[in-house]
Amino acid sequence: MRTLENNSWQNIQGELSRRIMMRVWQPGEQIPNEADLAVEFGCARTTVNRAMRELANAGLVERRRKAGTRVALNPIRKATLEISITRQEVERRGAQYSHILLERQMKRPPRLISSQMKLAEKDKLLQLKTLHLADNQPFMYEDRWVNPDAVPEILQADLSEISANEWLVQNAPFSDGDISFSAINASEVEAENLGIEKGTAIFIIERMTRMGETAITLVKLAYAPGFKMHTTI
Repeated sequence: MRTLENNSWQNIQGELSRRIMMRVWQPGEQIPNEADLAVEFGCARTTVNRAMRELANAGLVERRRKAGTRVALNPIRKATLEISITRQEVERRGAQYSHILLERQMKRPPRLISSQMKLAEKDKLLQLKTLHLADNQPFMYEDRWVNPDAVPEILQADLSEISANEWLVQNAPFSDGDISFSAINASEVEAENLGIEKGTAIFIIERMTRMGETAITLVKLAYAPGFKMHTTI
Protein backbone atom coordinates (compact mmCIF):
# COMPACT_ATOMS: atom_id res chain seq x y z
CA MET A 1 0.00 0.00 0.00
CA ARG A 2 1.31 3.44 -0.96
CA THR A 3 1.11 6.24 1.60
CA LEU A 4 -0.18 9.52 0.23
CA GLU A 5 1.24 12.89 1.26
CA ASN A 6 -2.33 14.11 1.64
CA ASN A 7 -5.74 12.67 0.95
CA SER A 8 -7.01 15.18 -1.61
CA TRP A 9 -9.18 13.77 -4.37
CA GLN A 10 -6.40 14.53 -6.87
CA ASN A 11 -3.89 12.39 -4.98
CA ILE A 12 -6.41 9.61 -4.48
CA GLN A 13 -7.22 9.71 -8.19
CA GLY A 14 -3.51 9.47 -8.96
CA GLU A 15 -3.06 6.44 -6.70
CA LEU A 16 -6.12 4.64 -8.09
CA SER A 17 -4.94 5.38 -11.62
CA ARG A 18 -1.51 3.95 -10.75
CA ARG A 19 -3.07 0.72 -9.51
CA ILE A 20 -5.02 0.39 -12.75
CA MET A 21 -2.02 1.16 -14.98
CA MET A 22 0.28 -1.19 -13.03
CA ARG A 23 -2.35 -3.97 -13.22
CA VAL A 24 -2.74 -4.13 -9.45
CA TRP A 25 -6.38 -4.21 -10.48
CA GLN A 26 -6.86 -6.18 -13.71
CA PRO A 27 -9.14 -5.11 -16.60
CA GLY A 28 -12.70 -6.10 -15.75
CA GLU A 29 -11.92 -6.58 -12.06
CA GLN A 30 -14.24 -5.03 -9.50
CA ILE A 31 -12.42 -2.58 -7.28
CA PRO A 32 -13.11 -1.85 -3.60
CA ASN A 33 -16.19 0.22 -2.89
CA GLU A 34 -16.02 3.90 -1.97
CA ALA A 35 -16.63 3.27 1.73
CA ASP A 36 -13.70 0.86 1.98
CA LEU A 37 -11.41 3.18 0.02
CA ALA A 38 -12.42 6.10 2.23
CA VAL A 39 -11.31 4.07 5.29
CA GLU A 40 -8.05 3.11 3.57
CA PHE A 41 -7.18 6.68 2.65
CA GLY A 42 -8.56 8.23 5.81
CA CYS A 43 -10.85 10.65 4.02
CA ALA A 44 -14.53 11.38 3.42
CA ARG A 45 -16.44 9.14 1.05
CA THR A 46 -17.28 12.20 -1.07
CA THR A 47 -13.56 12.68 -1.70
CA VAL A 48 -13.26 9.15 -3.06
CA ASN A 49 -16.43 9.68 -5.08
CA ARG A 50 -14.89 12.73 -6.78
CA ALA A 51 -11.74 10.74 -7.62
CA MET A 52 -13.86 7.91 -9.02
CA ARG A 53 -15.88 10.30 -11.17
CA GLU A 54 -12.69 11.66 -12.71
CA LEU A 55 -11.47 8.13 -13.46
CA ALA A 56 -14.81 7.33 -15.08
CA ASN A 57 -14.64 10.51 -17.16
CA ALA A 58 -11.16 9.45 -18.28
CA GLY A 59 -12.53 6.08 -19.35
CA LEU A 60 -10.45 4.05 -16.89
CA VAL A 61 -13.33 2.61 -14.88
CA GLU A 62 -16.95 1.70 -15.50
CA ARG A 63 -19.43 2.62 -12.80
CA ARG A 64 -22.79 0.90 -12.62
CA ARG A 65 -25.49 1.61 -10.09
CA LYS A 66 -25.84 -1.24 -7.57
CA ALA A 67 -23.15 -3.21 -9.44
CA GLY A 68 -20.08 -1.36 -8.20
CA THR A 69 -17.09 -0.11 -10.14
CA ARG A 70 -14.89 -2.17 -12.42
CA VAL A 71 -11.68 -1.47 -14.29
CA ALA A 72 -12.59 -0.83 -17.92
CA LEU A 73 -11.85 -3.72 -20.25
CA ASN A 74 -11.00 -1.32 -23.07
CA PRO A 75 -9.89 1.97 -21.50
CA ILE A 76 -10.68 5.03 -23.59
CA ARG A 77 -7.65 7.17 -24.29
CA LYS A 78 -8.51 10.85 -24.26
CA ALA A 79 -6.41 13.68 -25.58
CA THR A 80 -5.76 16.54 -23.17
CA LEU A 81 -6.66 19.84 -24.80
CA GLU A 82 -6.08 23.26 -23.35
CA ILE A 83 -7.11 26.69 -24.53
CA SER A 84 -3.69 28.06 -25.24
CA ILE A 85 -2.65 31.69 -25.20
CA THR A 86 -1.59 32.45 -28.76
CA ARG A 87 1.16 34.80 -27.61
CA GLN A 88 2.77 31.98 -25.63
CA GLU A 89 2.24 29.58 -28.52
CA VAL A 90 4.21 31.90 -30.82
CA GLU A 91 6.92 32.58 -28.25
CA ARG A 92 7.45 28.85 -27.67
CA ARG A 93 8.36 28.66 -31.33
CA GLY A 94 11.12 31.19 -30.72
CA ALA A 95 9.33 34.01 -32.56
CA GLN A 96 8.31 37.50 -31.50
CA TYR A 97 4.57 37.88 -31.00
CA SER A 98 2.30 40.75 -31.92
CA HIS A 99 -1.33 41.13 -32.90
CA ILE A 100 -3.56 43.53 -34.81
CA LEU A 101 -7.18 44.10 -33.83
CA LEU A 102 -8.74 44.40 -37.28
CA GLU A 103 -12.36 44.86 -36.32
CA ARG A 104 -14.40 45.36 -33.17
CA GLN A 105 -18.15 45.95 -33.26
CA MET A 106 -21.42 45.11 -31.56
CA LYS A 107 -23.81 43.53 -34.05
CA ARG A 108 -26.45 40.92 -34.55
CA PRO A 109 -24.69 37.73 -35.62
CA PRO A 110 -25.79 35.50 -38.49
CA ARG A 111 -28.57 33.06 -37.63
CA LEU A 112 -26.12 30.15 -37.62
CA ILE A 113 -23.99 31.81 -34.93
CA SER A 114 -27.04 32.58 -32.77
CA SER A 115 -28.19 28.98 -33.15
CA GLN A 116 -24.81 27.53 -32.21
CA MET A 117 -24.60 29.74 -29.13
CA LYS A 118 -28.29 29.14 -28.31
CA LEU A 119 -29.07 32.83 -28.17
CA ALA A 120 -32.05 34.82 -29.42
CA GLU A 121 -31.57 36.15 -32.93
CA LYS A 122 -32.19 39.70 -31.71
CA ASP A 123 -29.25 39.53 -29.27
CA LYS A 124 -26.21 41.59 -30.20
CA LEU A 125 -22.75 40.12 -29.74
CA LEU A 126 -19.28 41.57 -29.79
CA GLN A 127 -17.48 40.52 -32.96
CA LEU A 128 -13.69 40.67 -32.92
CA LYS A 129 -11.40 39.97 -35.84
CA THR A 130 -7.73 39.65 -34.95
CA LEU A 131 -4.57 38.85 -36.87
CA HIS A 132 -1.86 37.17 -34.78
CA LEU A 133 1.71 37.57 -36.00
CA ALA A 134 4.97 35.69 -35.50
CA ASP A 135 8.03 37.82 -36.35
CA ASN A 136 5.63 40.17 -38.16
CA GLN A 137 4.37 37.36 -40.40
CA PRO A 138 0.77 36.06 -40.30
CA PHE A 139 0.44 33.20 -37.86
CA MET A 140 -3.30 32.93 -37.33
CA TYR A 141 -6.47 34.82 -38.25
CA GLU A 142 -9.18 34.84 -35.56
CA ASP A 143 -12.87 35.58 -36.06
CA ARG A 144 -14.55 35.64 -32.63
CA TRP A 145 -18.05 36.29 -31.25
CA VAL A 146 -18.36 37.13 -27.55
CA ASN A 147 -21.56 37.14 -25.50
CA PRO A 148 -21.40 40.41 -23.48
CA ASP A 149 -24.02 39.11 -21.05
CA ALA A 150 -21.55 36.39 -20.02
CA VAL A 151 -18.49 38.66 -19.78
CA PRO A 152 -19.60 42.32 -19.68
CA GLU A 153 -16.11 43.43 -18.58
CA ILE A 154 -14.74 42.72 -22.05
CA LEU A 155 -16.58 45.77 -23.36
CA GLN A 156 -14.14 47.99 -21.43
CA ALA A 157 -11.01 45.93 -22.17
CA ASP A 158 -8.29 47.38 -24.40
CA LEU A 159 -8.01 44.49 -26.83
CA SER A 160 -5.42 46.27 -28.93
CA GLU A 161 -3.00 45.90 -26.00
CA ILE A 162 -3.99 42.36 -24.99
CA SER A 163 -5.64 39.98 -27.45
CA ALA A 164 -9.18 38.78 -26.82
CA ASN A 165 -7.77 35.26 -26.63
CA GLU A 166 -5.44 36.14 -23.76
CA TRP A 167 -7.97 38.38 -22.01
CA LEU A 168 -10.63 35.66 -22.02
CA VAL A 169 -8.24 32.96 -20.78
CA GLN A 170 -7.34 35.22 -17.87
CA ASN A 171 -10.78 36.61 -17.07
CA ALA A 172 -13.54 34.28 -18.27
CA PRO A 173 -13.66 30.90 -16.49
CA PHE A 174 -15.76 28.28 -18.25
CA SER A 175 -17.36 24.99 -17.29
CA ASP A 176 -17.32 23.18 -20.63
CA GLY A 177 -17.29 23.66 -24.36
CA ASP A 178 -17.05 22.19 -27.83
CA ILE A 179 -14.10 22.04 -30.20
CA SER A 180 -13.69 20.83 -33.77
CA PHE A 181 -10.78 20.59 -36.20
CA SER A 182 -10.81 20.69 -39.97
CA ALA A 183 -8.73 21.35 -43.04
CA ILE A 184 -10.36 23.70 -45.54
CA ASN A 185 -9.51 25.81 -48.53
CA ALA A 186 -8.90 29.39 -47.44
CA SER A 187 -11.68 31.86 -48.17
CA GLU A 188 -10.93 35.20 -49.74
CA VAL A 189 -10.90 36.92 -46.33
CA GLU A 190 -8.70 34.25 -44.73
CA ALA A 191 -6.31 34.25 -47.68
CA GLU A 192 -5.99 38.03 -47.64
CA ASN A 193 -5.20 38.16 -43.93
CA LEU A 194 -2.82 35.19 -43.97
CA GLY A 195 -1.01 36.42 -47.06
CA ILE A 196 -1.73 33.31 -49.12
CA GLU A 197 -3.65 32.45 -52.28
CA LYS A 198 -7.37 31.86 -52.04
CA GLY A 199 -8.06 28.12 -51.91
CA THR A 200 -4.82 27.23 -50.14
CA ALA A 201 -5.29 24.40 -47.65
CA ILE A 202 -5.27 25.67 -44.06
CA PHE A 203 -5.91 24.21 -40.60
CA ILE A 204 -9.02 25.40 -38.75
CA ILE A 205 -10.03 25.18 -35.09
CA GLU A 206 -13.59 26.11 -34.12
CA ARG A 207 -14.29 26.36 -30.41
CA MET A 208 -17.12 27.42 -28.13
CA THR A 209 -16.94 27.78 -24.35
CA ARG A 210 -19.80 27.95 -21.87
CA MET A 211 -20.45 28.59 -18.22
CA GLY A 212 -23.30 26.24 -17.42
CA GLU A 213 -25.92 26.83 -20.09
CA THR A 214 -24.60 30.27 -21.06
CA ALA A 215 -22.37 30.56 -24.12
CA ILE A 216 -19.33 32.76 -23.56
CA THR A 217 -17.54 32.86 -26.88
CA LEU A 218 -17.51 31.17 -30.28
CA VAL A 219 -14.31 31.50 -32.28
CA LYS A 220 -12.90 30.31 -35.59
CA LEU A 221 -9.09 30.16 -35.79
CA ALA A 222 -7.49 29.95 -39.24
CA TYR A 223 -3.79 29.07 -39.13
CA ALA A 224 -1.22 29.91 -41.78
CA PRO A 225 0.11 26.93 -43.78
CA GLY A 226 2.74 24.91 -41.91
CA PHE A 227 1.03 25.03 -38.52
CA LYS A 228 1.45 21.87 -36.44
CA MET A 229 -0.67 21.04 -33.41
CA HIS A 230 0.62 18.98 -30.48
CA THR A 231 -1.30 17.46 -27.59
CA THR A 232 -0.92 14.59 -25.12
CA ILE A 233 -2.84 11.42 -24.33
